[in-house]
Amino acid sequence: MDNRGVTIVQPTLWGDLDDGWEAQPGSGTSAASGTSAASGTSSGPGTSTGGRSTGAVRAARAHDTFTALRGHTERIVAHSSDRVAWLRARAMGITATDVARLASLRAVDAVVADKRYGSRFAGNVYTEHGKEREPVIASWVAATHGIQPSAHLFHAATNRAHLATPDGVGLDRDGRLLLAEIKTTANGFTRVPRHYMRQVWWQQYVLGADRTLFVWEKHDDFVPVADEPECRWIDRDDDAIRGLIALADLVLDRLRDAR
Repeated sequence: MDNRGVTIVQPTLWGDLDDGWEAQPGSGTSAASGTSAASGTSSGPGTSTGGRSTGAVRAARAHDTFTALRGHTERIVAHSSDRVAWLRARAMGITATDVARLASLRAVDAVVADKRYGSRFAGNVYTEHGKEREPVIASWVAATHGIQPSAHLFHAATNRAHLATPDGVGLDRDGRLLLAEIKTTANGFTRVPRHYMRQVWWQQYVLGADRTLFVWEKHDDFVPVADEPECRWIDRDDDAIRGLIALADLVLDRLRDAR
């Protein structure tokens, strides 16, 4: 996708969301973690447990489990080829696209508003170019790094409302999970923009990956400027992920309160 501001148009289904849906762990939950189905359940915004807020409790629980999450193939929610099911599932949780916007507490309200009322953005020439080029770039990623294209929507093992659709999924020589994220850009990158870093870290958390190949193709008036895209590896940052989980759960709390 292009690096211009992109927000997926999503239906709003928060009035139909089952209260227990977020709390259901996936079958990939680590048995060693001791996480129960109640680990994602909120007792309401502002609720204090042992002197800590609900969000802090969730973050602490996630800290104990998310570093060992695997079994991502058992946590597939939808495939983008079934666009209705894919959009419906995305609307019922917090995606990497949503999390990319959560730079601070101030961003929470904007994400909540879009999740409740939908976004008016329906795409532009930059997003259309990104859609056209993504399969070509994904084929290059598969050929050069062995990370296969993916269009599945996954949920996290500890919270079914935490969602991500990475552009590529694969394994390294030691069997460890690798992801790929693909962008097209008119400007190029000297470093990966922070909002894309948040998107990548969230995907790593949801699937249980440690590294992501971030790939970008620069274009001039929608014509690629080089024979091959550029890329760099992004390592997992658990400290950043903990902060993103807290902000994402704050969004979910406010959406529940608004129903």
